[in-house]
Amino acid sequence: MPTGTDIQETDLKALFGSLEFFHPLSPEIKAYISHHIVTRQVSKRILLLKEGETCHHVYFIRKGIVRGFFREGTKDITTWITAENELVSSISTWDIPRPVTENIQVLEDAELYVMTLAALKDLFIRYPEFNIVVRKLLQKYYADAENRAFIARLTKAENKYRYFLKAHPSLANRVPLKYIASYLGMTLETLSRIRKKITRP
Repeated sequence: MPTGTDIQETDLKALFGSLEFFHPLSPEIKAYISHHIVTRQVSKRILLLKEGETCHHVYFIRKGIVRGFFREGTKDITTWITAENELVSSISTWDIPRPVTENIQVLEDAELYVMTLAALKDLFIRYPEFNIVVRKLLQKYYADAENRAFIARLTKAENKYRYFLKAHPSLANRVPLKYIASYLGMTLETLSRIRKKITRP
């Protein structure tokens, strides 16, 4: 992982704006986050977290695209894709640290804000009101998981892709088709055929 550089509070407007969507942040919380966060430039295809490792960080995507995936034999299966102004981490291992089963990979050259989980947990203790932000954030992630489950249960491949376009219009032309196909549970050939059908005059 590339080394990070310190960030000034004024440089964190996007992060603070995303968090304050859920609940106002006190000046003390903003100061704490500014002191405990670094920025990192990460090249595409780099893995932020590998299967079998323990998660120690939470990432805010300032610029770029990130995906989660797991491997089944020689095949990798994309489980989620997200982009700017979103947080990514292995949330299920926050309370009980253990080796992860999912990989987290950067798909574009990215700029990330990074905080250690140790600092995040200390933030919870020092400023209990920040737990409101995280609770509402987790509600959002649960809703995102419900949407992914909905896509998985659609029986027609075209309907899956149309739902993806509606939910993630900005990603359709930024993410390599093989990852979108994997996320939607279809072959690359099927997705290519559907895209041609949808874009045909």
